[in-house]
Amino acid sequence: MSSTDHFPVADDFQRQSDGFMQWLSQQPDVTISPKIQVRDLRHQGSGRGVVARSDIQEGEDLFHLPHHVVLMVKASRLNQILVDELKNLGPWLSLVVVMIYEYSLGEQSKWKQYFQVLPSKFDTLMFWSDEELSQLQASAVVDKIGKRDAEEDIFDKVLPVVRAHPDLFPPVNGVMSYDDDTGAQALLELAHRMGSLIMAYAFDIEKAEEEESEGEDGYLTDDEEQLPKGMVPLADLLNADADRNNARLFQEDGALVMRAIKPIKARDEIFNDYGELPRSDLLRRYGYVTDNYTKYDVVELPLAGLCHAAGFDNIEEKEYPQLKLLDQLEILEDGYCVLRPSAEDTLLDILPDELLALLKTLTLDSEELQRLLSKSKPPKPIMGAREARVLLEAAQTKLAQYSTTIQEDQNLLQQFVSSSILRTRERRRYLAVQVRLGEKEILQALLMMLQDFLTAEEKGSGKRAAEGTGQENQKKAKHRH
Repeated sequence: MSSTDHFPVADDFQRQSDGFMQWLSQQPDVTISPKIQVRDLRHQGSGRGVVARSDIQEGEDLFHLPHHVVLMVKASRLNQILVDELKNLGPWLSLVVVMIYEYSLGEQSKWKQYFQVLPSKFDTLMFWSDEELSQLQASAVVDKIGKRDAEEDIFDKVLPVVRAHPDLFPPVNGVMSYDDDTGAQALLELAHRMGSLIMAYAFDIEKAEEEESEGEDGYLTDDEEQLPKGMVPLADLLNADADRNNARLFQEDGALVMRAIKPIKARDEIFNDYGELPRSDLLRRYGYVTDNYTKYDVVELPLAGLCHAAGFDNIEEKEYPQLKLLDQLEILEDGYCVLRPSAEDTLLDILPDELLALLKTLTLDSEELQRLLSKSKPPKPIMGAREARVLLEAAQTKLAQYSTTIQEDQNLLQQFVSSSILRTRERRRYLAVQVRLGEKEILQALLMMLQDFLTAEEKGSGKRAAEGTGQENQKKAKHRH
């Protein structure tokens, strides 16, 4: 998986890779195709990667891993000792605790060789300084990092479990005890590392049928977000590419199978795919960006800004019936994503139905509003001149919040490309410029499309008002949010 991990020197790097593959191949019921190998791809900025030794056919299995090899709660001995405590923590924090436990075991951990090929440092936004984060300017991704909430969870939920069982969690990394402030800080850093590994590498693991029938209590729920998470050895060494994706992880019969989804030629790299993630989310979750995900970029317009453009202020303090209606219908969001338009897209193709419904609701007359309130129905997602003007003002306000222009950012990127980006701080600035530039490009395109729309409206072309495309727009927007 691409990232800016701080890897060991070449000899140690290859030794760790070889040790990991030897360990994995010796595990019971594990099969690894002789047609693949782990390669050092640092020369192309990709860390480790998986490459085809020989031609691979579509549908061929690349490796087969039973669940006992996956680093997850139910596969760890700790789950037999602290079953109730782990269940109460939920899928995310329970895996953090299990990974701290296994890491603390050192040589005694079943996954020792696996830990050695996992990064210890990250460029994900969780680890950026305030000054580095300021380079993202008005990007909404800054508000999605959740560092404060994560640290509260660590201190309130993880630390008490660790301190209550010192026999299970011996201090590591030179710390004498987790009971004092120094130990608590060390544990916080360790938990951040494990949480970042989970965010970047973990897969949702489907439940067995017998588990699904047990009802809802943490793990056992129909909510996809509550699926148990697991670190899947070797699967997470595949780098991701939206355009060159040629393999996919399948779950079947208590095992995970990486399978080729198209023919792969000898010496070609094998790529997984993250799905339609904007580059801001790539940076937040994985610590890097790539041009192959540019087409999935979005810009988020905040609810407060949209309401202000429509004449509604202090929405946190005032109860507006328009917002109450949307809240009751569960289509009120803190922000609304506008998609990057392709050459074929129209205005309505890049706007989610939820945003169209908000704009329409904010511009309703009182009689129509009362009618919808009485029926508890949303308005039709129609774009007219009034809605377009509100959106235009909100987009202009959002664009003005970025402290550099598109041209200035383009010039900065040219400077970066012409120089060697070696220092972490320089590289992080480079990543931030790419993300914020992408968002500004979407805003600029949106403003041009709105101007064209309004010009047509002013010329009497009422036919330009149109309904949204319903579920299709909604799916696109939700998938990228």
